[in-house]
Amino acid sequence: MLRPLKSQNSLIKNFLLCSLSALLLIFSFPDLNLWILAWFAFVPLFLAVKDQSQKRAFLLSYLSGVIFWWGTIYWLVHVTLIGTIILILYLALYFGLFGLFISSVLRRESSFAHFLLVPSFWVILEYVRGHLFTGFPWALLGYSQYLNLPVIQVSDITGAWGVSFLVMTVNTLIYSVVGCQLSVVNLARRIIFVALLVSFVLGYGYFKLSQEKSEAGKGQPIRVSVIQGDIPQEMKWSPAYQGFILGKYLELSTLAAQEKPDLIVWPEAAAPGILGEDNWVFDEIFSFASGIQVPLVVGSVVEEKGRYFGSALFISAEGKVLSRYDKIHRVPFGEYVPLKKIFPFLASVVPIGDIDKGKEFTVFSLRRTTSRLRGATDIKFAVLDCFEDLFPELSSEFVGRGADFLINITNDAWYKKTSAPLQHLQASVFRAVENRVPLARSANTGVSGFIRSSGKVSYLCAGEGCVKIFVPGHKTEELTLALRKKKSFYTRFPDAFILFCAFCFVYDIIMRLLKQKE
Repeated sequence: MLRPLKSQNSLIKNFLLCSLSALLLIFSFPDLNLWILAWFAFVPLFLAVKDQSQKRAFLLSYLSGVIFWWGTIYWLVHVTLIGTIILILYLALYFGLFGLFISSVLRRESSFAHFLLVPSFWVILEYVRGHLFTGFPWALLGYSQYLNLPVIQVSDITGAWGVSFLVMTVNTLIYSVVGCQLSVVNLARRIIFVALLVSFVLGYGYFKLSQEKSEAGKGQPIRVSVIQGDIPQEMKWSPAYQGFILGKYLELSTLAAQEKPDLIVWPEAAAPGILGEDNWVFDEIFSFASGIQVPLVVGSVVEEKGRYFGSALFISAEGKVLSRYDKIHRVPFGEYVPLKKIFPFLASVVPIGDIDKGKEFTVFSLRRTTSRLRGATDIKFAVLDCFEDLFPELSSEFVGRGADFLINITNDAWYKKTSAPLQHLQASVFRAVENRVPLARSANTGVSGFIRSSGKVSYLCAGEGCVKIFVPGHKTEELTLALRKKKSFYTRFPDAFILFCAFCFVYDIIMRLLKQKE
């Protein structure tokens, strides 16, 4: 009787530990933003899978993943309940694989190489998750630190992956202290390594922040206005509301124009019609741009020869479309249906038909005259449409092609008043820091505003307590663009840190194989 009771108590304890890990991680992301919790959130999970069989380690970690993802992307139920459940069950597999791996590592002879394996494998899993099946790089571990400015500055070298690595390394060290029986030398070696690593990251972070402060006002200025229309999703594609929606955006843009911006930005699909079908809508927009003599970036759906594109239109101050960017990375089951030819019934999932994939990394050029610089100057920028800001390779490609700043246009109205918009904002913060360029953000229902190259956010908000979502408004801010267009290390070598983590992983496999042959 004692053995079954002891086993049952152990199972309950491990269940509570796994649940605790998941809850600590959930609380480290928006809405709560208790980022400090992420630095030790995995320790309970490590304790739970220690000395467990591989099957049980996988199941315990998988359970932790289910709880975490349910608590993080619960807002997807506003779009699809079945789809949300399937996605959560899929995403939890990465937690399961991580638990399977660490249970194996924790059982082996504890060495310093093994110590680096844990964060390296976690980063590899995040990278795979961000690319497999079109990718879902949401809620990366490093994103939990988006308000921790000194720590995230290292992203211009490693990308967000480096912050994930650092946070997981600290988790592993804490487990080494409380859950491992290590020799004094081995433990001291780990503590010294982590202390040096954290010191480097913080030192580098404070240096970059002070550098930005000292260079404030020395770059090339540009005034940008972002518009937040706050149009309910139920109204967006209703012909009955086309006039109301257009009027609201024109009214907000008129107020913004009084602040003399060089560019006004509307959110994703803000135009209440389809270019090529509802041309009266766009005639109004073109006439408005020429009337206020300010260029516009307008999110729109474009019809061209029977094909539809999710686009960003760059409209000149004369009211002409100078250029357009067609979204490259579309939302699966939101804008296109994967495997539709194999499973035709899936076509009913997309309510407005397939959105075709763009092919060009379009960089827009804005010519303007500034009092600080003599003559006309070309300022280049690129647009990340919807959740394209989640994919760092797109941003680095745009900046590599000469973009001086980035714009993210999006519509998160689907998810109601939840943590989704703030979680989405986290990705934009890292895209700005990684490439050392400012980023302007125009979201239908929020979060809109501006992000400096340091990651500091200036929000468009209204009312008591600074309400960031589901409020209409506009915000104008002067962005300072670097005079010396020196690209960051990450922009030039975006996969360098991933290769480092892969090297650590492969090195361990090779060394184990060599030991077996001895």
